[in-house]
Amino acid sequence: MASNAAAPFWRSAGMTYITYSNLCANLVRNCLKEPYKSEALTREKVHYTISKWADGKPQKPTIRSDTPED
Repeated sequence: MASNAAAPFWRSAGMTYITYSNLCANLVRNCLKEPYKSEALTREKVHYTISKWADGKPQKPTIRSDTPED
């Protein structure tokens, strides 16, 4: 069994890697100067699908949208 000392700090903080990655990307976008900042903010929205599996077969996919909260 792995010790907590070997766990990444984002996991120790109770985050998923996606949450950590989004947080870091948001910090970088906010550090940019104009016009690069407004360009990056327009590309910030992400869409993805989630399919749950039951009995070895995928169920109907759900389209999700991940937009950062202000």
